[in-house]
Amino acid sequence: MTLQSYTLDGKRALVTGAAGLLGQQHAIALAELGAEVVLTDIDPVRLESALQIVAASHAGHFRTAVMDVASESSIRQAGSRAGHVDVLINNAAIDPKASPGAGTAELSRLENFPLDEWNRQISVGLTGAFLCAKVFGTEMAARGNGVIVNVASDLSIIAPDQRLYRVEGVADDEQPAKPVTYSVIKTGLIGLTRYLAGYWAASGVRVNAISPGGVYNGHSDEFVARLSSLIPMGRMANVDEYRAAIQFLASPASSYMTGHNLVVDGGRTVL
Repeated sequence: MTLQSYTLDGKRALVTGAAGLLGQQHAIALAELGAEVVLTDIDPVRLESALQIVAASHAGHFRTAVMDVASESSIRQAGSRAGHVDVLINNAAIDPKASPGAGTAELSRLENFPLDEWNRQISVGLTGAFLCAKVFGTEMAARGNGVIVNVASDLSIIAPDQRLYRVEGVADDEQPAKPVTYSVIKTGLIGLTRYLAGYWAASGVRVNAISPGGVYNGHSDEFVARLSSLIPMGRMANVDEYRAAIQFLASPASSYMTGHNLVVDGGRTVL
């Protein structure tokens, strides 16, 4: 039966950035299919909190490992503690928020964006995915099987609509913006996905990406209304609405899929 392919029984999955909002949901989704899930994050306090949340949501087998995705040595140390990894969810990222300045240069704008911030965000969101794929994917290829899922965004396909972040009464050159790093990183993840899918196709390692749309997380009514007006389904996603997509990509249900970017965005990018 087809439903029997939605299983990760006996598999170990590792989620990066697991202390974050979607990282917790990915962990629950994998546990629902029977996987042992290793939650990783750089922040031990938030990581422990995430463990309590996911364990309360699902009676699965969870454990944690503190890991800095921007450090290959940290990844290898966490990997040695985790053991072999069958499924890797590259979810870690810095999500820069567009917020108005207070009489100072608006640093989220391209012309003011600091190089050190560019480097910091790319080191986590893009270099981190490369390093985790290098470490865990190489081991998967040596065993002849494994799955990698890179968590991108609808902004891997379209540019940010900066009108979403406009603040009334603020000069144009001081308006907050969704920073350049976010789109560059998420678009880069799609390129990384395609490269790895081709590179390891003969080694039994499948590599796909998911591009979620915006998730409601206590946003202002004004922002929700602005974004919802751009989405054909007329709303933002609920926090748990990507679980089934992660389950599909991580399990044998998608056994003949590799190099694909699964867009789950309420239809925003079709217009």
